[in-house]
Amino acid sequence: MSRQISLIFATLGSIALLGGAFIFQALGYPPCAMCIWQRWPHGIAIALGVVAMLLPGRVLPALGAAAMATTAAIGVFHTGVERDWWEGPASCTGTGQSLGSLSGGDLLSTDGPLLVMCDVVSWEFAGLSMASWNAVLSLALLLFWLSALRRS
Repeated sequence: MSRQISLIFATLGSIALLGGAFIFQALGYPPCAMCIWQRWPHGIAIALGVVAMLLPGRVLPALGAAAMATTAAIGVFHTGVERDWWEGPASCTGTGQSLGSLSGGDLLSTDGPLLVMCDVVSWEFAGLSMASWNAVLSLALLLFWLSALRRS
């Protein structure tokens, strides 16, 4: 597979994953903080892929591979938090702020942002959550980035 074809697949894959995340959000599955963290490397990879298709060299494919490895690692970590294999950030898991620190008005308020917990699986398919699917598919995209790097 040529460098250009590898870059096209890598870039389109991130576009698809990021687009899918936004579609799920539009369908009523708001993202948690770690879900948002997983989106950033895809956005970066899309920009890197577009530029890498125009410029030769090994730096951009290497950075794209690093972006995929990063989002896959966050996805694995997020999966572990969802499955109670380890603790996640206190700001978005069940170990976050206690109700005792909230006022009565805060407890009754329907205004303000929706807090989505990182340790709760809101959707899964074939036993894998969205975070798990992101990890698996990002690792597959990593192979395209590595192929582009090898052919640079």
